[in-house]
Amino acid sequence: MNDDRSPARRSFPIRVTAAAEDGCSGAESFALMVLGDSMEPEFVHGDIVIIEPDGLATDGAYVLAFCDDEWVFRRLRQQNNGWSLQALNPRYAEIELADLGAVRGVIIQKSRPGQRRASKRYVD
Repeated sequence: MNDDRSPARRSFPIRVTAAAEDGCSGAESFALMVLGDSMEPEFVHGDIVIIEPDGLATDGAYVLAFCDDEWVFRRLRQQNNGWSLQALNPRYAEIELADLGAVRGVIIQKSRPGQRRASKRYVD
């Protein structure tokens, strides 16, 4: 229920662009908000994730990738004949990758807005 003192909370999609397009250094970490349920239960709608563009993409790492003209957040898995991106929620299909060229960054940390102690790091 909204009252006049608190604005309605709405989610807006964020357009992620290549660092070269907007003049930012490709080595700078950045934050994005998780939208949707594809990475539940580990990451829920509204979590904030920190992405390291130069992070080491290894089997089992959480990554940001650009596939089929769309940005996706998934777990990277090494297969016998290549790589795949897997959602933690089984309702979402696996995305097969020929190589790691689609991976644009590694998730290094998550936090929940308003809950400092709910932070978790994924790399040392």
